[in-house]
Amino acid sequence: METKVRTAGAPEKGPNLSHWEPENPTFWEQQGKRIAQRNLWISIPNLLCGFAVWLMWGIITVQMLNLGFPFTPAEMFTLTAISGLTGATLRIPASFMIRIAGGRNTIFLTSAMLIIPALGAGIALQSQQTPLWVFQLLAFLSGIGGGNFACSMSNISTFFPKRQQGLALGLNAGLGNFGVTTMQILIPAVMTVGLFSFIGASEPMTLIKDSGTLIGKIPAGTDTWIQNAGFIWVAILIPLVIAAWFGMNNLLPITPEPGHPLAAFGRVTGLYLIGFFTAGVGLYLYMPPPTGLGILNMWLAMVLIIVATLMLMRAVPGKIGANMARQFAIFKDKHTWSMTVLYILTFGSFIGFSMALPLSITVIFGFSTQEVNGVMQRVANPGAPSALTYAWMGPFVGALIRPVGGWISDKVGGSIVTQIIAGIMVIASGAAGYIMKLAYNSPNPEQYFTWFLLLFILIFAATGIGNGSTFRTIGVIYDREKAGPVLGWTSAVAAYGSFVAPLVIGEQIRGGTPENAMYGFAVFYALCMILNWWFYLRSNAYVKNP
Repeated sequence: METKVRTAGAPEKGPNLSHWEPENPTFWEQQGKRIAQRNLWISIPNLLCGFAVWLMWGIITVQMLNLGFPFTPAEMFTLTAISGLTGATLRIPASFMIRIAGGRNTIFLTSAMLIIPALGAGIALQSQQTPLWVFQLLAFLSGIGGGNFACSMSNISTFFPKRQQGLALGLNAGLGNFGVTTMQILIPAVMTVGLFSFIGASEPMTLIKDSGTLIGKIPAGTDTWIQNAGFIWVAILIPLVIAAWFGMNNLLPITPEPGHPLAAFGRVTGLYLIGFFTAGVGLYLYMPPPTGLGILNMWLAMVLIIVATLMLMRAVPGKIGANMARQFAIFKDKHTWSMTVLYILTFGSFIGFSMALPLSITVIFGFSTQEVNGVMQRVANPGAPSALTYAWMGPFVGALIRPVGGWISDKVGGSIVTQIIAGIMVIASGAAGYIMKLAYNSPNPEQYFTWFLLLFILIFAATGIGNGSTFRTIGVIYDREKAGPVLGWTSAVAAYGSFVAPLVIGEQIRGGTPENAMYGFAVFYALCMILNWWFYLRSNAYVKNP
């Protein structure tokens, strides 16, 4: 079917727009700007909920332990690992959804899908008799929220001219990433009151351990409605999904044949099923018994999942497979691989530390090193800071500053900004590692907490600015057709940071050397500086400071 291109006339009506020329100043000012901004401001809160549902298990599991759910900490941490790995894997197929299904169709359906794990969590959390496998399944489905970032960024990149993509993508990602902070603040707060009695969710549980919120400690014995951690997102998502359906658009120059919405929904669902299948198999081979077989290590499991997902997507018959082959041309471009590494530097660090920071605070500062009967041991620290009170601060700063990074990069170039923030991250990561070493071996670790928190806030700020700069670089290097899939692909690989960082830091903490994890990250950041300089900043760079 040929797409008719409008050359003049009144603005188009309806969800499908056949004429789209954002680089044309006249078109942009008369029609494009209003449409693009409407799609952006509907996209942002939907993406925020995606992040919140994806990462909510990091907070829910802490409160499950405080309420005495009959699971070990190790079993609880399987929930964060499952949601992290699944969300990263689903970003791979989500990277390619916009061209085959359309922006409006994709954002509506993928946001609506979030209601399933949110509603399921609310129901399952009402009883401590709910088996572990139910929570693991819900964490698996929560990965939908992680996947949504890739299709959301791919979609917004098609609406704005290149000169404004840094700011637009920074706003979408930065404010969308407030889902991490929103979740970390909102979930502890809503669990303190009975909000959903009209659906039979009014019975509270009683804390057996102290908990906390943004405003401070909640003592043991307090009534807690943990089920609200799921139900609150259902209440927020319903109006947002309606807004996506009635307010967003499919761009026919990007998606020439979106077809009937039900057909588009089928294509989106099919791609997500591929990601669910490969993530499920990979998790089963990686997770230790009784959840899985435990025969693969972390790195091998991730590589196999990524390769299998790409191969299955390429093997889909008909128009979808042909379209995948066309979009897979990005993998022949060396810039796809350089930008993947640089996006790991920024977003991979942001999402990884978002997952790892609460655990790091709890383990490093919740215990002190004391001499007991002549032997140095780790004992409970009565002066420990609450992870639920402080963990939100770093992600908040990182998300808040993202649009600033995009705006600065639009003015001075993306790669020079990336180089500066990478240097800051090298220094801050090394210093954070040293502080973690001092705190871990101290009888009074809380004396180092202020420096620890400030250094991590600095790291989060750098990752936020760097996200804006890498978005700008991708938007300049690639044409409109390739920019979306590249944004999606790089974000997919970087999202595995949500799986890797907690495991790496946790392993080093268990070994008594938490500083080694941060020193290792500092070395990686230094290598990123060399890569960025070689590709984009040296005198004869491939593309000069895009």
